[in-house]
Amino acid sequence: MLTLGGILVSRFTFKVETVPCPAGDAAAGGGCTLITQGSPVYWPVGLALAYAATAFFYIRRSHNRGVGTPVRPYIVTGIVLVGLVTATAFWSLRHGMPQPGEKVDFWGLHLDPTSGVMRFLERLAGNAMAVGLPLLVLSWVERSLALVLLTAVYLAIELVPLTTGWTGISFTSPWSFLPHFAVPGVLLLLGALGFGLAEMPRGRNVS
Repeated sequence: MLTLGGILVSRFTFKVETVPCPAGDAAAGGGCTLITQGSPVYWPVGLALAYAATAFFYIRRSHNRGVGTPVRPYIVTGIVLVGLVTATAFWSLRHGMPQPGEKVDFWGLHLDPTSGVMRFLERLAGNAMAVGLPLLVLSWVERSLALVLLTAVYLAIELVPLTTGWTGISFTSPWSFLPHFAVPGVLLLLGALGFGLAEMPRGRNVS
């Protein structure tokens, strides 16, 4: 639900500006289009709440079953990675939005924003790290092969760029981030539904 909520956050923070083009770009005499969207607050706060809810769920389930819960590694990993995501977001705010033609300061690395390395780092520093890596830890804690497979598919979706060409949505549209959040969000929801259905017979047998 948090991932799908990113669609609305991106929609309502969408902004298009006309800014001066890089020096020497004579072909764009009328200026260049700069598109910004997203909130640096939504993901750190949302992820922190999500990990808190997960901890509450596991502790409550362990109390109901009368057994301990091994969820601590997952929660600790999540908290550490949320801290890294938050620090990265504030680093970006501190250095401001780069103008067209400028290098991006990514933790001291001055990278071309159009380069493949920069785009990969952006994807890695996002949900792939904050959601995917803790899911790998959780799959190890639960010793669940199904969760490993789900996480592998999720990480593949997050790390491979999803273009909007197949959707017919222009990159200048306020809904341009729809595939970026909808595809992994639906995957996680379907995975959660599958795990929930698999848990139901076991819960009835215990009762």
